[in-house]
This record gives sequence, C-alpha cells and structure tokens, in this order.
Amino acid sequence: MLKEAIYHRPKGNFAYAYKVETLHIRLKTKKKDVQKVNLIYGDPYDWKKKKWDYKKIPMSISASDDLFDYWFIELNVPSRRLRYGFEISDKKDILIYTEKGFTSKIETEDISYYFCFPFINPVDIFETPDWVKETVWYQIFPDRFSNGNKENDPKKVLPWASEAPSLDNFFGGDFEGIINNLDYLTDLGINGIYLTPIFKAYSNHKYDTIDYMEIDPQFGDKETFKKLVDECHQRGIRVMLDAVFNHSGLYFGPFQDVLENQENSKYKDWFHLHEFPVKDVYPPNYDTFGYVESMPKLNTENPEVRSYFLDVAAYWIEEFDIDGWRLDVANEVDHSFWKAFRKRVKSIKPDLYILGEIWHDALPWLEGDQFDAVMNYPFTLASLDYIAKEKIDTKQFANRLSTSYASYLENSNEVAFNLLDSHDTPRVLTECDGDIEKVRLLYALLFSFPGTPCVYYGDEIGMTGGEDPECRKCMVWDEVEQNTSLKKFVKQFIQLRLSEEAFTHGKLSIIQPNEKDNYFHFVRSVKDTSVHFFINPTNQPVKVSLDCTSSNYVLDLWNQKELKTKTNIQVELSANNFLILKQSK
Repeated sequence: MLKEAIYHRPKGNFAYAYKVETLHIRLKTKKKDVQKVNLIYGDPYDWKKKKWDYKKIPMSISASDDLFDYWFIELNVPSRRLRYGFEISDKKDILIYTEKGFTSKIETEDISYYFCFPFINPVDIFETPDWVKETVWYQIFPDRFSNGNKENDPKKVLPWASEAPSLDNFFGGDFEGIINNLDYLTDLGINGIYLTPIFKAYSNHKYDTIDYMEIDPQFGDKETFKKLVDECHQRGIRVMLDAVFNHSGLYFGPFQDVLENQENSKYKDWFHLHEFPVKDVYPPNYDTFGYVESMPKLNTENPEVRSYFLDVAAYWIEEFDIDGWRLDVANEVDHSFWKAFRKRVKSIKPDLYILGEIWHDALPWLEGDQFDAVMNYPFTLASLDYIAKEKIDTKQFANRLSTSYASYLENSNEVAFNLLDSHDTPRVLTECDGDIEKVRLLYALLFSFPGTPCVYYGDEIGMTGGEDPECRKCMVWDEVEQNTSLKKFVKQFIQLRLSEEAFTHGKLSIIQPNEKDNYFHFVRSVKDTSVHFFINPTNQPVKVSLDCTSSNYVLDLWNQKELKTKTNIQVELSANNFLILKQSK
C-alpha cells in the first residue's frame, strides 16, 4: 500500500456539507492499490463505558483517473457534527488513517486525532439553484440570430448572411428577432437562453462595453428587452446575461475621462495604469484583456468600481428579473469582488444562477462563496478529443472526466455548464469534420452527463464554422438548408433528458474501462433506478454487458424497448452509436 498517495483533508472537495444533515466525504488512493475502504465515524460526544461509540460503513470508488482512485460516501449526520477516519485495506495490510497519519488499530479512548467536521452550519452550505439541473440552455449571439426590426439596424448593417462573419461586420440581429422565434426554441425543448453581451458597445460582439446601464440600440430598447424576458418566462424559459466586469471598452465614460484628463482624472484609479500620459495604442501602457488596447482592465479592488458594478448587477435583476449572470474572464477578477457580488445578487434573487468563465481548475471559486458553477471546458475538450478528434482512447477519456469531476463539490457539479462549443470556439460539426454520427454521440454525452447542457445557436441544424469569427455565422432559417434530421435528434434527446429523473438528478459513477474496452460506460442513479450510458465511438460494433441480478426490468430508453432480464444480459452496440439502459429494482 503506497501511503504517500493516500490523501484527505476535511475541507474543500474532500469533505463538505451537501445538505443540512448530509456530508460528502472523499478519499484519494493510488489507483488499484487499495481493495477496500471503510469510513469510521461517529458523533464526538457519543461514548459508552469511556470508549467512543463509532460505526463503520463501506465507501465506494466513484471515479478513477490514471493515477488515483477516488472513494466516496454520502453520509447522513443528524447531529450535524462528526469525527471520522478511514480503515484502508489491501491484500496484506489494514491501516487506520487519521489526521496524525497511519496506525494499526482503531483508537476509541483518545479521538483527538480523528478528522473533524465540527458542525454543519446552514449558512455554510453551498446552495445552488435547483432549477438549473433541469435546464437546457441555448446560447445566442444576438447580432447573428434573427433580425426582427429593421428600424434599429446599425448604419453598417449588411443583408442577412450576405457575407462571411468578420470581426467588424453587422447583420442586424435583435431582441425582436429572438421574440419572434421563441416558439422555435420551445418546440426544440429549450428552457434557458444565454445571451452574449447586450449592453451598449462598439463592436459586434459587445465585450467592449461603453455603458453598462444601457441596451445597445441595435438590439432594441429596455422596453423590448423587458418584453423578451416576460415572453420567455411565460414559456418557462430562463434568461442569463453576460457580464463583462474584468474590463470595459475603450469608449467607456470613465476611461475616456482618463484619456482626456490623464493624472487629473477622477477615474484614474478605476484602471491599472502604468504611467502617464495614458495612450490608447498598442502596446498599451495600462493593463488590458489580452493586450487589447480597446479593453482596459478594471480595478475591481477600488471601492467606487466595486460599488458601481455591484449596482449594475443588481439593476438588471431588480428591473428586468433576469435569472442568471455569466461572468466573462472571471478568474482575472479578485475573489473579494466575487464574494461581494454573490452576497448582493443572491440577496435580491436567491435562486439566481452565477456562472463563471474559467477554463482551468476552478475550485477556489466553487466552494460556496462565489460562483454556482463554471463553464465546463474540461468536459468540452476531453469529449472533443475522444469523439471528434480521436486523439485519446476510452481509458484516457474516463480518466480526464474523473479527474475533473472529483475536483469539485457535488453541489457545483450538478449545475456545471456543459457545452460542446461556443462563440469562442469552432463549431462542433466543424470539429467533427462534418461527421454527423460523431455529433450525435457528442450530444448523447452532453445531454446525459451531470450538469446543465447548452446548445450553441444553429448547431442543432448542422451549422459549421471555424475559429472566431467564423463560428459566428448568421442563423440559417430556411429549412431547405437545415439538417432537419439532426434537429429532430436533438429535440428527441432533450425530451428524454427532461422526462427521466436520473438525467437531471442522478448521482454519477464512471465505470473504469478494462484494457480491452473501447466504449465509455457511466451510470446515473436515483432512488431505485440506475441508468447506464454506453458510448461507442469506434467503427466496429461492440458487446456490452449488464449485471441484472437485482433488476425487475431493463428498458432500452432510446428505442423504448424492454429487454428480458436475466442474471446478466449482453447487447450489441453498433459502431458510432450509443445505448441507454434503464435498470430498476
């Protein structure tokens, strides 16, 4: 047993309050090094005859990557306090693991060295919006979705789809265009819309804000936006806006004041200026987003800046009843600002969804005091590498998803924002080199994995596009030019996801593939039901098996076909296909 690989700490993603009387506990061990783990636990004040009254319960492996096994247990704790340790067994030894390290026996007279979870205080529980688990998002780049009102077109507007998208062309998409197509989204099964920035800005993408309190005129006005939100809510569709609080645009009033008044500007401390005079040329002599001189970085540590942007966040919730904020370049903004942000917006709307754009390890932002979730790019990149690009095998794919999933609290994993592409990346069909079968597999994974899935506008009808700006084409509304078969598939999968509880609330187990397995297998379990998902990205059929010893019936969910239950059933999974088996006790 490799002791150096065994790790636990009673905080973060290794021990946390899931609910008022429920703890989640994880233990990390070297992969395939440990045969069994029991949790030794009890209330620190429960004693009998001067000995601690403890219990033991087995833990199970919920995920494994290339180096580690992650043991997990969900524990009911009525007293809300706990002392605990681990009984770890391999083929030769049994060791007890506590805060003081390893011992050979369970200590019952002195429990001071056991791990301690002092008390579950309700205020410390990481609460995320439950509705997000049952939401299927649709990301809209407003200028490219639909032009519903020619009168608010910008001066440089082009006829719809008359040119390839570029960094500086406009096509006139607006709020009325979205309103006119809400029935299309409802029919598809969409119940959440994520809009890229809608505030007054210079560019077509609007990530260079001029005025955070005003709608960009090319999209409409506040009255029209209010109508959009109301129309969405009447259809059961939530609305999430994009907040760009890391940087402003060049023409943001305070930065223009700096350029005009230099060191005499009352806004000079709103930005990270290196020297005077400040010049808006490349390379900039002030901090920016990615050295882009037109996007000066905001000093969110400044009390005036903080107050201003907290007021911005509150205004759009209070006045327009939006349901979520997606936070652009969130990891470049200080933690203290996001903590204040969470307190402010949640005090107005407790079930508001706070989504951060972070592409890498995001645990410091996901411990209950800042974001609810982040955009799940580790899921995106691993899925594309596995299915679209065939760069990794099943074992490597399972390892990457396991590492990512075990890195966070379940509260956040349940509302992780899962996506295959976005306005920042090539479209999924382009990533798959036009292979629709691969796209179908990726959607099967997207709609069944824990988290809240997002469809980028037009992907459901087979739109293509490379890196930005190619991925920002005008929406294709002519059905003759749409892949209606793919749209039907997406619609069917969304309906299945929203009708089966395991898809939205089931606990995840990633089945570690054997050396010969070339299909991916994971399970979502809720109550007495387990749904098994099998993904075969190869060009050859494979046989998958399922232990049915304790099953009353097994249902092929996609084809709605009941299978005969035996001790063990085998099903052939065809090439480039998926299988979903619902197993009930």
